Amino acid sequence: MPEENGAALSKSAWSLSPVATFPGLRALLWSDTFLYASRGYELLRAEIGAKSIEWKLVAQYKPQWWRSGSSSFHLSSRLFRDGFHALANLSSGQLVGAVPGAIVTLNPDERVFRISHRILRGARPLHIAATPDGHLYWGEYFDNPGRDEVHIYASTDLGSTWNVAYTFPKGGIRHVHNIVHDPWQHCLWILTGDNGSECRILRASLDLRTAQPVLSGGQQVRAVAAVPGEDEFYFSSDTPLERNFIYRLDRAGILCRLAELNSSSIYGCRVGSTIFFSTMVEPSQVNRDRAVSVYGSLDQISWQRKLEWKKDRWPMRFFQYGNAILPDGNNTTEFLAVTTIAVSPGDMETSIWRVVAE
Repeated sequence: MPEENGAALSKSAWSLSPVATFPGLRALLWSDTFLYASRGYELLRAEIGAKSIEWKLVAQYKPQWWRSGSSSFHLSSRLFRDGFHALANLSSGQLVGAVPGAIVTLNPDERVFRISHRILRGARPLHIAATPDGHLYWGEYFDNPGRDEVHIYASTDLGSTWNVAYTFPKGGIRHVHNIVHDPWQHCLWILTGDNGSECRILRASLDLRTAQPVLSGGQQVRAVAAVPGEDEFYFSSDTPLERNFIYRLDRAGILCRLAELNSSSIYGCRVGSTIFFSTMVEPSQVNRDRAVSVYGSLDQISWQRKLEWKKDRWPMRFFQYGNAILPDGNNTTEFLAVTTIAVSPGDMETSIWRVVAE
């Protein structure tokens, strides 16, 4: 069992100050001071922190004809899960994204993403991980009722081609939730779900030749969001079956429960020394709160519920759970980017907040 942290949710001297709001944009990836975001199947970029935030078109992906139409309207875009859902960048300039049914790649001199891999099981991965040596990874995320084997795909040629790099055997897991690069420990963290021993957090080598479970079993290890630190690893639980919490795993392997969340959590990020996790509206006998929230901590001891939105009136089965997306990548600014979906007000818009120490 993890150690308890009595500080949990308490007051500390910092706040979030609103900076700007951008309707129709989905924040995907930080690249130092630049934030990448999508509008349907267009990819844009802006420098956050400049006197005026100006979004510039980077490239586009050309989907099937009907998705060009459905992605133009909020409700149909939500219904068909349109647009970019993940993005990774390489120091060589390549951008690799996940769209419905495909992994797409953009070379530095191009303006149109091309399909580099068609996804045969599931719609798309939740995240794409990139390492400093230019390797890329994503794990299969599909319903998998029969618990078939599950693959992690890798590209060692800048996203041009993909091959299976690691396989969880049949009956091992349901699917892969996330793969996170840890720049301090020079490793990959692999998060899987969803039931019993399928819930695992593994530490893997950067080439995926070795992968060892660090935590396994139970709904509190069912996680998607993870934020590495210099001396620790933070994650939040993602379960409709139990209460959800934020955890810290230190380098000695000691697990500490930090704070309780109001619902399931699948996004986390870092802004300087401040760490954030968001929650979604995933109703269950345990998750009764219909608010999407963002929790943060400046010192990783006291945690506060800083932002909150209410779920909108549209059915979740078709039009998605209410959620707050926190983009991946390396953020060197003092700004938090949040994309809210299926909330009212604020559906499908990105807001920028300054972290202010008081």
